[in-house]
Amino acid sequence: MIASLTGVVEHVSLDRAVIDVGGVGYLVHATPGTLAGLRTGERARLFTTMVVREESMTLYAFTDDDERALFETAQSVSGVGPRIALAVLAVHTPDAVRRAVHTQDVKALTRVPGIGPKVAQRILLELGGKLGAPTGDGAAGSGATAGTGGDQRGKVVEALVGLGYPAKTADDAVARVLADGGTETVADADVAATLRATLRMMGGRRG
Repeated sequence: MIASLTGVVEHVSLDRAVIDVGGVGYLVHATPGTLAGLRTGERARLFTTMVVREESMTLYAFTDDDERALFETAQSVSGVGPRIALAVLAVHTPDAVRRAVHTQDVKALTRVPGIGPKVAQRILLELGGKLGAPTGDGAAGSGATAGTGGDQRGKVVEALVGLGYPAKTADDAVARVLADGGTETVADADVAATLRATLRMMGGRRG
């Protein structure tokens, strides 16, 4: 089992990256938030877990061990595989997920692409008691971070520029996503979700 990788970032795309460790390039899948923190040519350390299937072995990477643990635990829920588990972490911090389970917040989970009310209810039922109580460290993922305040749109644009998009292209794309959502600003709690929605809309185009 590969538990972590430390090496030079060789390539970053919309949903994956390649980390060069001692001349071996490891392909990892990750959330937009994790990928946005990687810079080509720079060293990075990622926590990883490998999902083995009959026809494939896929490595998933995370910024910290808490994310990795939640990713693995989420897959204990029937019907939740790596794709949905990763989508959960693209929208919510681990502590925000713990809070949703603790308060039985179906709405918070249905914000995740691919999760409808039935799957959300199953997650709340099957993860109850497995994640522990929220610690408060993930307040940013639940919209409770009053201290940061203000419009966080710049964070989304910066993340897109880090992924290789021109600044104007990134800014225009975020503006379109916000307009579609009927708002002009990004709350701190919505940075990850806005980034993911923008990446999906852009479809990999960097022109």
